[in-house]
Amino acid sequence: MSRRVLVAGVGMVPFAKPGKSEDYFDMGAKAIRAALSDAGLGYETIEQAFAGYVYGDSTSGQRAIYNVGMTGIPIVNVNNNCASGSSALWLARQVVESGAAECVLAVGFEQMRPGPLLNAWGDRPVPMGRHLEVLDRTYGVDRDNPSNAMQFFGGATQEYCKRYGVSPDLFAKISVKSRKHAANNPYAVFRDPVTEQEVLDSPALYGGLTRLQACPPTCGAGAAIVCSDEFARKHGITPTVAIAAQALSTDFPDLFTADDMLKVVGADITKAAAAQVYETAGVDPRDIKVVELHDCFSINEVLCYEALGLVEEGGSEKFILDGDNTYGGRVVVNPSGGLLSKGHPLGATGLAQCAELVWQLRGAADARQVDDVTVALQHNLGLGGAGVVTLYEKVS
Repeated sequence: MSRRVLVAGVGMVPFAKPGKSEDYFDMGAKAIRAALSDAGLGYETIEQAFAGYVYGDSTSGQRAIYNVGMTGIPIVNVNNNCASGSSALWLARQVVESGAAECVLAVGFEQMRPGPLLNAWGDRPVPMGRHLEVLDRTYGVDRDNPSNAMQFFGGATQEYCKRYGVSPDLFAKISVKSRKHAANNPYAVFRDPVTEQEVLDSPALYGGLTRLQACPPTCGAGAAIVCSDEFARKHGITPTVAIAAQALSTDFPDLFTADDMLKVVGADITKAAAAQVYETAGVDPRDIKVVELHDCFSINEVLCYEALGLVEEGGSEKFILDGDNTYGGRVVVNPSGGLLSKGHPLGATGLAQCAELVWQLRGAADARQVDDVTVALQHNLGLGGAGVVTLYEKVS
């Protein structure tokens, strides 16, 4: 990286069930104000802004940001499916790193409807039509199931179980762990504990997945302000967290020919982005103690253990059974409770992950705090596809 990029401030609002939240522009504005307050900055110091969201009309970013200030700065709206928030942060980081600006805002928000994610446009082919063809050839498309995402990850669950000889019951442990972590997170929607049996007995979805193994749609917002060292010195900001490395990856040519559902749900994207990050930062993934990753379904957390290099391929079962994915183990995965417990307001997710990891690196995560954190890893995935992996480091 040509210039170090600092995370000057972060903010988010508590996530809420659809119909129980404020409007998207109010949530977005509150997250921005929280990030500005955290950084000790006024809005007039922001030189550019990037706003991530999926389900909203054009220029929704302006609608939210204008509630905080109107200074004529460039505002760019970003839709990269579920990776929209981290894609906004990726753009903001690039701007500061390049020297094009000294202080940049990334904000993400989503005001969602209840129920499964649906395609917004019925008069044209869906962007993931070729992905559905792979699913149809391998495990079959349920035409009566309105959720393509549910079927993609259900197909991946079947593929993983077949490839590595594990029981689908294994994945229930992910949901139990997530709820246990979320009990200490006031920003999470679902904080009550669940048992493995309750997870397995919840309504079946597709391919062995059950409802409690799927993230619920929620509403929320998050924001981060990134700046240069020079800006920090000028404005009296004491650096505490920097972006050590970051990568955004998309799919590869064999996605539509290999008939591999793990590729369809982004395992290769995650692996490629993670490899770039580790090479840039010179960090061994086995030395990372805290990770926020994209557990939209329980299977995706398992796939990410391997794609992020936390364990070898096929090693997730032992990792889970040994308790190495939680407090007292080798790495605490999703101390926030993850998407399974916080919910998944699409544009907000990546920036909420950022906020959690910044708090962890500052030692300010309260009851969720992981001991001796010096680096922290974030993973945010959007099917179709885009995957952002970010490594944060503690600085002095």
